Amino acid sequence: MQQAWDAIIVGGGAAGLWAAGTAAMRGRKVLVLEKNNKAGVKILMSGGTRCNITHHCDSRKIAEAFGKQGKVLLSVLNRLSPQDVVKEMEALGVATKVEDTGKVFPASDRAIDVRDAIVKRLRDANAQLQTGAPVTNVRLNAMGGFDVHASIHEQPIALHCKSLLLTTGGLSFSGCGTTGDGYPWAEAFGHTITPLRPALTPLLSNQAWVQSLSGLTLDDISVTARLQSEGGKLLSMERSVSRGGFLWTHFGCSGPTAMNVSRCFSDEVHDVQRSLSIDLLPNETRESCELWLQEATKQSNKSITNLISQRIPKRIAQVLMEQIGAPEDVHGAEFSKKHRNMLLERLKNLSIPIQGTRGYPKAEVTAGGVALGEVNFQDMQSRKQPGLYFAGEILDLDGPIGGYNFQAAWSTGHTAGLAI
Repeated sequence: MQQAWDAIIVGGGAAGLWAAGTAAMRGRKVLVLEKNNKAGVKILMSGGTRCNITHHCDSRKIAEAFGKQGKVLLSVLNRLSPQDVVKEMEALGVATKVEDTGKVFPASDRAIDVRDAIVKRLRDANAQLQTGAPVTNVRLNAMGGFDVHASIHEQPIALHCKSLLLTTGGLSFSGCGTTGDGYPWAEAFGHTITPLRPALTPLLSNQAWVQSLSGLTLDDISVTARLQSEGGKLLSMERSVSRGGFLWTHFGCSGPTAMNVSRCFSDEVHDVQRSLSIDLLPNETRESCELWLQEATKQSNKSITNLISQRIPKRIAQVLMEQIGAPEDVHGAEFSKKHRNMLLERLKNLSIPIQGTRGYPKAEVTAGGVALGEVNFQDMQSRKQPGLYFAGEILDLDGPIGGYNFQAAWSTGHTAGLAI
């Protein structure tokens, strides 16, 4: 292997693989070093091994999904939009499909097709991908550029490059090799690493009634993460609301909505009560729901449990009746106004105490990372160290479920590839 390169990319995930292809197409001599024995391990695992490539929307919607963080993404999305990604995938032979949720998947439902396509893209452009090559250290060279020390199949090697791109990911799914290697290197070059925490991870609840609903799914509910101080004040949090699917589990809850707000429960905030508020009927206003209950209770020939089971699963209806202290077989004529109001409250604001999350091992992304203000998103170059670039999850960027995080990886990697 040659020792000197125009650019070395550390990390063969979504951002790194895409960046390599883009840079090599510009005639750059590019080397990707991936410590795993195969590239794109997280791509292969994502979306239940189907790989949610991107989301079917315009670039502005992608940026908005990241909240305040998303403003910096507009420039990179202008260089590689969701439509551009789909077009490139199709050109690489990966037919795509859009599901009802707006998620874009390969038509084959095979994540390996996506991984293989972007590896082929870089190899066709004459970039080199070296797997089984963990990097042990990166540092400035006194004569210019960077020295990269790695071990290729357990044999030490010293390499040199003019430009260095770190796409080492975060701490999520550590089984994929994402063990935070890039953070100390970034810090050594003067960068700030914002507080790290797991995101898009399932939630834990020790409530027996929650766990009794294990296996039950809800297709369309709204959830709100709530952190309340000892004084009763609700803490303000960004991206604390989500709507969509929900899954009750033996450890608490999961599904897109629960995972989308999990970042709120990962913060190291002490002396607060954590709970998840669920609106079981998000299409109903509180007033319309109350009118429906009033009308329903007039049907004295049916039990309240069976009546509300027309709108929500019966297992949940039974739990709610137990919570309000009403007999499961109580009929409308016997259902008090007090019980009706209690039931209404739970239909629109069912509170689940939350003890925490399942952490990094089950997290799809890492919240926190290289401070965004220290990176120029016109070319993804460090504002601290010329010639150093960042892309992908190592940055302080985390979006919701739905292909948003992959889109950020493709776009930041592509922008870096245009510059390195």
